[in-house]
Amino acid sequence: MKPRASKYVFRAALALGLAAAAWPLLAPSPREAFPIAEFGRLPVLEGGRVKPLDSFARNSLLIIRGTQSLPDGKKTLPASAWLAEALFKQEAADTRPIFTIDDPDVLGLLGLEQGRERRFAYWQIQPKRDEIGRQAERAGAIADAKRTRFQSAVIQLARRLDLYEQIKNTIMIAGSTDPAGELSAFAEALPGALRAAHGRGHADARDRAAMKTLAELLERYKFLAGAAAFKPLPPLPGEPDDAWTSFGQRMLTPAPDREPHPGLAAYALMARAYRAADPAAFRSALDQYAAWLILARPDDVRRADQETVFNAAQPFVSGMALYIAALLAVFAWWATRREAARQAAGGLLAAALIVHTAGLVARVWLQGRPPVTNLYSSAVFVGWVAALLGAAAERVHRRGFAAAGGALLGFCTLLIAQHLGASGDTMEMMRAVLDSNFWLGTHVVTVTIGYASTFLAGALGIAWVLRRQLVTRPDPEATKALVSLTYGVIAFSLLFSFVGTTLGGIWADQSWGRFWGWDPKENGALLIVLWNALILHARWAGYARERGVMVMAVFGNVVTALSWFGVNMLGIGLHSYGFMDKAFYWLSAFCALQIALMTLGLLPPRFWEAPART
Repeated sequence: MKPRASKYVFRAALALGLAAAAWPLLAPSPREAFPIAEFGRLPVLEGGRVKPLDSFARNSLLIIRGTQSLPDGKKTLPASAWLAEALFKQEAADTRPIFTIDDPDVLGLLGLEQGRERRFAYWQIQPKRDEIGRQAERAGAIADAKRTRFQSAVIQLARRLDLYEQIKNTIMIAGSTDPAGELSAFAEALPGALRAAHGRGHADARDRAAMKTLAELLERYKFLAGAAAFKPLPPLPGEPDDAWTSFGQRMLTPAPDREPHPGLAAYALMARAYRAADPAAFRSALDQYAAWLILARPDDVRRADQETVFNAAQPFVSGMALYIAALLAVFAWWATRREAARQAAGGLLAAALIVHTAGLVARVWLQGRPPVTNLYSSAVFVGWVAALLGAAAERVHRRGFAAAGGALLGFCTLLIAQHLGASGDTMEMMRAVLDSNFWLGTHVVTVTIGYASTFLAGALGIAWVLRRQLVTRPDPEATKALVSLTYGVIAFSLLFSFVGTTLGGIWADQSWGRFWGWDPKENGALLIVLWNALILHARWAGYARERGVMVMAVFGNVVTALSWFGVNMLGIGLHSYGFMDKAFYWLSAFCALQIALMTLGLLPPRFWEAPART
């Protein structure tokens, strides 16, 4: 293919990749009777940060059901639509099969049969709700590592039920029919109740009745104040900026001398309209409240709108698809040696990187933090760095190894991030000891770059092992280029791992009063430094040559995985913030696979050589 024509292939692949990634934002939205998309943009406070209702709905449905939407006949019900139903029409939400139950003993406890159906509705579980709570309380007193499968499953189900019940009791008590009517009754009863309270025994019958009504309503609002899943009402002008309140909290602190919070009537009227199947009334209440929010809380509204767009775009899901497409294009180039396939791979990898970068930058903007703040964001960042390094190295070596390694790591780390994101909000508030943008932007980012580059070196090592097995007579020049590239990546990783670990010691000295405490995470970071240094020294001293360097690079995957995830599973140490009880098996399988590949790479040369022709 001519150079000019090959450029067109690159540009076409890039354009198609970006267009596919943008499609979720450009595609027409399904017609809804109620303005659910606008409802999902309303800002609320939950988990210590302001977020749109859309984010809360997605995170909650992920925790409860494991998905961000659910089937509704032939249609798909978005998370925000499910949330509106759970808030305003609980009896309908109770019929949705959203609770995933796999454990046979838990099913037996509930009196449910184990069959093809894995998801059950609240009404099916509710008769045994108290028993689930008792079993979960008993299991909670047992250490994580000592719990049985049933105990872990019943705790998980109880937590999901708690969240669902909190959602149902955020705006109105489950079973209520007209929160707007209750607000009116409260407003009417308040003056008479105040007169009765100050009447010193001379109150008339109507005032005493008003006082009784008010007392009953206050009991209901007291329950709402403690049960709410989030705080939907922002502070009024003149109140502290962080004084967000729930529906019940706001009603427990009435101010007769000022207008009630606009959000109270808005949510109550939306509930009435939703229950009455009146989209016009719902939109009217929503629009009036949204207009007030724009004037009273413009920054919160803007951030909520931006996060809603980010949620709809799903850049990391699109990035995964583009990385796989780029990897397949590299394979096609190796198989056919056609320049068009190589250019297509380059265009798709560039598109994946652009989408990945856009998602990463959006998270940084929304959080106001450096790119790495928790395990989820570290997976996103590791994949981005690995893909970026792979693309940059491919510009120099142009043999597909770096592009394939970068694309593979980009996909795998985003897949890991998807699973980590199933635990809830991935932009949660920082722990106090980690609340430092300077150290998050230096130590954490630098160490994570070390993770990414070590994984890239390991991927190149795997490519060397598989190439020796699958290619009958590998090109010596290509092999030399692959080994040289791996060596350079290891040196790069050593630099960033060492600098990042040193910066971590300085941060530890400032935070905890000691530079080094042999914490599991510190030891893991040190092991990455030592292993990369060992590879380079073994090569310089002649103890390891081509095969030794490449096989040792593969073991770098094991060292990095244990440092990155393994120490978090120990449940001990100052850095163990991301304990995951199910990840142990996946980590063990990954390490076993790496050791198997190393064994394959260490086979004697006669296993590599093709039989001589006779």
